[in-house]
Amino acid sequence: MKVLVIQPKIGMGDMVIYLPYIHAISRKYQTAVSILVKENSRANQLLAEDKHIKEILILDRAKNNSGIHDGLSGFFKLIKDFKSKEFDRVFIFNSSLRYLLISKIAGIKNISQYPLFRKKDNVVTSAKIFTENELGDIVSTQPELTISNNKVNEAKQKFSKEFKHICLGISASGPTKRWDIKNFIKLCININARMPSKFYLAAGNNDKDLIDQFLNSEISNNCVSFKDLKISETLPIIKNCNLYIGNDTGWLHISSALGIKCLALFMDSPVQAYGKYSKNIEVIVPEGETEETTTHNTLGSDKIPFAKVFNNSIKLLIN
Repeated sequence: MKVLVIQPKIGMGDMVIYLPYIHAISRKYQTAVSILVKENSRANQLLAEDKHIKEILILDRAKNNSGIHDGLSGFFKLIKDFKSKEFDRVFIFNSSLRYLLISKIAGIKNISQYPLFRKKDNVVTSAKIFTENELGDIVSTQPELTISNNKVNEAKQKFSKEFKHICLGISASGPTKRWDIKNFIKLCININARMPSKFYLAAGNNDKDLIDQFLNSEISNNCVSFKDLKISETLPIIKNCNLYIGNDTGWLHISSALGIKCLALFMDSPVQAYGKYSKNIEVIVPEGETEETTTHNTLGSDKIPFAKVFNNSIKLLIN
């Protein structure tokens, strides 16, 4: 049985959130599956050691329709690619008619897909209901990322027991989803005064300004930047951290999937979709909002209560 899963969302966080459903499909059919994902999902690095994944196929689509899978030529290229793989079964986590037609023309006999042209709704709820209906099984929403014990232990050797180790998610997909970097710096100074800590700055090359502000602050000697590391190289480090503190970003979902406690700051994205699926995530929302009302266009980055972030961080580090 050759099984394909199509997951066309773009981000690292999305890739992680869909893992429980991909794993459930793999277990149901007792075979590793192929996945079609976008390059920015970083699946090649996140899932390199995942036994449920047979191969990672890259979906190249761009906003300006310049990707090799865009347009009519891209349509037929995907058909050709699918035919060459001789898939028996496909699960399409998307409601686009395009992927349905490609799968049919490619000769895939068994096709399962989200309802066509459905409105956008809760990403986790949609994936869970779809997978459970197709498989006839209850599926957990908790993702799990796989890393070898050797890599985890190797990273652990570099961790001093004299410190708490905190993964700090200072980046985000947009400015309205980011807590001010000055707040993060102040938070780290206060935490370090309470208990000596090392802070791992989870951000990439596009966040150089944020990283530089940290590395030029008074807490800089306690900071390690992920800027020059591959995503795969950060995983064993995060796995050894005591806590994630930060924005709703891909690093939050990676940390959750690695089994560490997470304190997530939601300012301008739906808590019900991205903050409630994992037992590892504790959420803080803007003052005047609730977990139910915090969503897109909440615009609450200046209303996250500093004292609550600090106090909850200390509680999670102690417990």
